[in-house]
Amino acid sequence: MKTKKKIIRNNEKGIQKYRFLIQSAFALLCIWIGIDFYLFVHYLESGGSAAFYRRPPGVDGFLPISSFMSFYVFLSTGKIDPAHPAGMFIFLAIVLVSLVFGKSFCSWLCPVGFISELIGDFGEKIFKRKFTPPKWIDYFLRSLKYILLGLLFYAVFFLMGEATVNAFLNSPYNQVADIKMFYFFADISRFALIVIGLLFVLSVFIRNFWCRYLCPYGALLGLVSLFSPNKIKRNPVSCIDCGLCAKACPASLKVDKVKTVWSDECTSCMSCVDACPVADTLDLKSLYTKKKISKKAVAIGVVSIFMAVTGIAIITGHWQNDITRKEYLIHYKMMDTYTHPTGGAAIKEFKKETEESSSSLNKTSFLKNEADRNKAKQVLR
Repeated sequence: MKTKKKIIRNNEKGIQKYRFLIQSAFALLCIWIGIDFYLFVHYLESGGSAAFYRRPPGVDGFLPISSFMSFYVFLSTGKIDPAHPAGMFIFLAIVLVSLVFGKSFCSWLCPVGFISELIGDFGEKIFKRKFTPPKWIDYFLRSLKYILLGLLFYAVFFLMGEATVNAFLNSPYNQVADIKMFYFFADISRFALIVIGLLFVLSVFIRNFWCRYLCPYGALLGLVSLFSPNKIKRNPVSCIDCGLCAKACPASLKVDKVKTVWSDECTSCMSCVDACPVADTLDLKSLYTKKKISKKAVAIGVVSIFMAVTGIAIITGHWQNDITRKEYLIHYKMMDTYTHPTGGAAIKEFKKETEESSSSLNKTSFLKNEADRNKAKQVLR
C-alpha cells in the first residue's frame, strides 16, 4: 500500500497562455507567407508585367510529401533538392522538435493543429462536454493515418527508390507543386469544399478529428515521439486521483492511470501539467536524468530548435531555391500540361522510364502527352 505525502498545492503558473501566443504568432507568419506567395503568383499571372515579389521559401513547409522525399534523397546522397530546399530543413526541424519534446510541433507550432484546437474549443463551449467515440471505433479511425503514412513509405521506398524520387524532385511538376497547391485552394472544387466542410463539422463534435485520425504527418511525428527521452511522468505517491489531468488532456489520454505517458498521441501541450493541483506530481521529465523540465523550457526549446535548423538553412544558402524568374514564367505558361503519376502502375512506369534514361533527370516525363513533351523539349533547351 502506497504512503501518501503531505499535499502541497501547485502554485506554478500555467503555460497555456504562452502556448496560445506562440501558436498565434506562427499562424500569422503562415498568413504572411501566404500573402507573399499570392503576390508572387500574381506576378506570374501577369506574364511578368506586374511588380515582382520573390517567392517566400516558407511555402515549402506546405509541401510535406516533397519535403519528405527531399529528406530521403539527402540521407541517401547528401544532395539537397534545389527546387524546394527550405522544405527539407523545415521537415528536419519538425522531426528534431518531436524527437526532443515529443509530438510537440502539433500543439505548439502547427497552424492546422491550432485551427483544430480552436474548432474543438468552439464545440466544447456549445455542447459543454467532450464527445469520445467508443474505443473500438477510436482505434480503427486512429489506424487510418498510419495506413496513409504506410502507403507513402511504400510508394517512396519500394515503388520509386532513390533514382526515381530524385527524378521526381527535378521534374517540372515538382518545381511548380507549390503553385499548383495554391490554385487547388484558390479555385477549390465543390468536392474538396464538401470534404473540408465535413472535417470542420466532425471536428466540432470530436476534438482534433483531422489530427487524431487522418494526418499522416502527425502519424510520423507520433512514431518519432516514442523515441523522445522526455516524457510526462506522474508521481503516484503525491497524486490525489482527482482526474483533472485526464480531463484536461486534448487527446483524451488516461494520464491519471499511468506513471509515464507513452503515447503517440501526446503532444506535450502541458495541459495536464497545468491542470494538476498538487506540486511535483505531474511534470515533463527526462527518462535518463530524472530531472524535471520546466514548462518555459519546453516553450523556448520548441521554438529555438525550429529557428536554429531553419536558420542554418538561411546561413548556408539552402533557403531560397535556384529557379530563376525567367524559368518560373516559362513553367507557369506550361503548368497545365504538367502532371504526376498516380497509383502503383503509373509510378512503376515512371520508374521504368527513369531507369531506361541515361540520366535520372527527366524534365519531360511528367507531361500529359507526347505533344506537350515535344513542346517542352523545345522550350527547356
